[in-house]
Amino acid sequence: MDRTFAIGDFCFRLICPDSVTPPENFMLFARDAGEPSYTYTLELTDSFPQPRGRLIAQRPDLAVFEQDGLEMRYIGVMGTPGFYACYREEDACRATILMVSAAAGATWPDPMFLAMFAMERHMMRRDALVLHCAYMEWEGKAILFSAPSGTGKTTQATLWEKHRGTRVVNGDRGLLRAVDGVWTAGGWPVCGSSGVCHDEAMPIRAIVMLSQGKENTVSRLEPFAAFTQIYSQITVNFWNRDAQRRAMDLIEQLATQVPVYHLSCTISEEAVACLENELRKAK
Repeated sequence: MDRTFAIGDFCFRLICPDSVTPPENFMLFARDAGEPSYTYTLELTDSFPQPRGRLIAQRPDLAVFEQDGLEMRYIGVMGTPGFYACYREEDACRATILMVSAAAGATWPDPMFLAMFAMERHMMRRDALVLHCAYMEWEGKAILFSAPSGTGKTTQATLWEKHRGTRVVNGDRGLLRAVDGVWTAGGWPVCGSSGVCHDEAMPIRAIVMLSQGKENTVSRLEPFAAFTQIYSQITVNFWNRDAQRRAMDLIEQLATQVPVYHLSCTISEEAVACLENELRKAK
């Protein structure tokens, strides 16, 4: 396969063996035209090369090395010994992905496949944030429900679908960036257990930070509180100080330009009405 893809304004080329089949959600971002600024070459291997540079981050499922501003990553799965891929930047415009041969022909979960591309690194270079959220369309604009896993992001979004006829665009992630001065939510090729993934972008109406409660209450957050809660749900490489600083600058802009709310909620239509009333008051 030799195809062009675009996620946000990151247009890239992927060259890989025909025995490797990207997930369906990844293929939603394929393009028949466009001038790629980056090229990934995916190859199969039975052994990984030696590390290049100094070790800058390590955990059981990831080891990151850096040399002259270029990264090399060994990528695994938490709880499983060893690594299934190696990501190696060749220069500012190219990276090689080495994947274990035994994985050829496998059905890839979205997160495992995307992890090989260090995509959050490239998004940050383009002033884009990846937010852990359920992203829905309401009256032509995006409402983003964000919270730690298991809090009920997708549940609240589907309640809106049921009771207000809205539509979920992505059940697990949204790509946030300012387009001509307007903060916009875009699609992302990982959708979690929701199974809902669309390559669509629209202006952000509000970000809603969720918590479970016995009653439904909503309040708008001041910028500092909004910043803190959004930062906790952003995908950012903690070992990269430049990326961290840039993420903080972008979140500060986002938190002052887009309304951010806290919704303590139950699983009910009342939770929908509670938030809807607040959003309409602020319109």
